[in-house]
Amino acid sequence: MIKIFKYGPPKKMIKVMVWLSWPIIIAGKKFSSYPVLKWIIYPFFRRPWNEVTSIPINVPVESPASVPVPMRVLERLVRGVDERFALNECICRGHNKCDDPPRSIGCLALGPATKRMHPTNGRYLSADEAMAHIKMAASHGLIANIAHVWIDPLAFQTRFKDLMFICLCDDTNCLYRTHMKKRGPTLDGTYKKLPGIEVSVNAAGCNGCGDCIDSCFVAAIEMNKGKAVIGSDCKGCGRCVEVCPEKAIDLTIANEEELYRQMLERISEMSSLAIKE
Repeated sequence: MIKIFKYGPPKKMIKVMVWLSWPIIIAGKKFSSYPVLKWIIYPFFRRPWNEVTSIPINVPVESPASVPVPMRVLERLVRGVDERFALNECICRGHNKCDDPPRSIGCLALGPATKRMHPTNGRYLSADEAMAHIKMAASHGLIANIAHVWIDPLAFQTRFKDLMFICLCDDTNCLYRTHMKKRGPTLDGTYKKLPGIEVSVNAAGCNGCGDCIDSCFVAAIEMNKGKAVIGSDCKGCGRCVEVCPEKAIDLTIANEEELYRQMLERISEMSSLAIKE
């Protein structure tokens, strides 16, 4: 009985809440570009209550240390916090009963609010265990997203500013990445590219196959004279780099320290997490 007051909802209750809210959230995303409706939907998706930033953990941006820069930057974040709580199951893939990628690769919750998370939802990890978890996600082609979204603290009954997620998302089940190609302006502002990341096409190597266009979850790539062109709406997730059969798309990071500083700045805008350098 004491656990009712010590923790938030157990896993079974979280699943019920997700089942009830899922169609509402999807409908909100689908109608976010419709006249009149988009202004009714706007408050539910606007910043600062919703912000998602991609960290391309499975894109080969190499450094002299032979470790991909985005992964190393993410590791600095993971080691800089005291609380790391891994969900036993991805909420999105669990809801859709999807096992490819494995639903057992759940998101990572960071911050003191994790102390309110019911033990049935997951377990605490050391920094090394958390990085092993993220690297396993990368091996399955998952995208890492730093997410601070009002629905998470509402579901887990935690304080908004004390909780942040590193969501490990796929392209067909994720509540963040799906239904974004015909989004309204509110959703476009919610999903932000991390400054310092650039994605570009080597026109000489591009054969115009269009695989990158199909893979872009925000429809930020178009074809111009038979060559793919990355638009200004690019969110820097790196999925197009992965799928290009000609390896004609590059993701570059100008400065690792600046990238990390920008990431911390973005996080400080979203939460009150204490992150040690």
